[in-house]
Formats: sequence, structure tokens, C-alpha cells
Amino acid sequence: MHRKIAAFVPILFVAILAQPFPATPKTPEQTIAVPAELRIGGAVSTPLVLTVADLKNMPRKSISVVNPHDKKKETYEGVLLEELLRKAGVPQGEQLRGRAMATYVIAEAQDGYRVVFSLAELDSGILESEVIVADTMDGAPLVAQLGPFRLVAPHEKRPARWVRMLKSITVVGP
Repeated sequence: MHRKIAAFVPILFVAILAQPFPATPKTPEQTIAVPAELRIGGAVSTPLVLTVADLKNMPRKSISVVNPHDKKKETYEGVLLEELLRKAGVPQGEQLRGRAMATYVIAEAQDGYRVVFSLAELDSGILESEVIVADTMDGAPLVAQLGPFRLVAPHEKRPARWVRMLKSITVVGP
């Protein structure tokens, strides 16, 4: 039995050494602030990299919802996802027909969480979904655990497709 343990110890030691060492904490002076960006790409004619300031200069939408988790009213403000997709050159309105009806959008968070919407769900010519990319809640910038960008789908019964810490929107065509 000691041979089995002896054979296991070197493997365990190698496995421990193979683990990355934790990074040395940085002081505030060493930390470089990276601007918050939302990337919109994939099957678009104009890929976008947007900042919070960019969203502030676009047509704004405010929505009030009751958060089903804590039953509290929240008011989000941001830009309709439909508007961002329009700016990126995605087919909408009368252009959204035929093969384009199979186009979908993947919204991804910084932690890897991803959700899917059909492009038709986001087109006001088909459905009033009012999905927004929010940058404020109750008049204040989103807290770090939610933002700086959050995808909010206000008419869904469950907030499963609400994406906090939104980092990218990818359009996938047929």
C-alpha cells in the first residue's frame, strides 16, 4: 500500500506545481483602467466597439420592471438593441425576409454566459420586444456586478435572457 501512495505523491506534486501562481495584487497606482466596451460583430456590415459615452449619445429608452428575484421595481435606461443592430448594418424592417429570418443574435457576458435571440424578435416591425442595452439603473450607472452594460428583456416572464456584464453581441446569419 505504501508503494501506491509513494507513486501518487510525485504525480500530486507535479500537479500542484503545474497550477498557475496567483497574480501579485496591484496597488491602485499600478492598475490601469480599461474602458468598458461593448463589441457588436459577426454578420454585420459595420462592426462596432461602443463605450458608455457612445451609448449616452444615442437615442435613449427607459423601462420600468419588477425584478422577479427580489420583487423590487427597477428602472433601466439605455439604447434599444434594435437601434444598435441598425447602426451595425443588420437587416431590419422590410429587408428582414427570406433567409434573413433565420438570423440570430448571441449576447455574451464577461463570465461566458450566453443567450440567443432571433433577429425577428428584436425587430419592431415584427414584435415590440423593447430589449435594451442598459447602462443605468434607477438613475445611476450600473454597479460592477451588473454592468457596465446589461441586456434587459422586459417582457419576458423570467429574466433568464437578461445578461449582466454584457461584453459582446454577435450576429449569426444563415
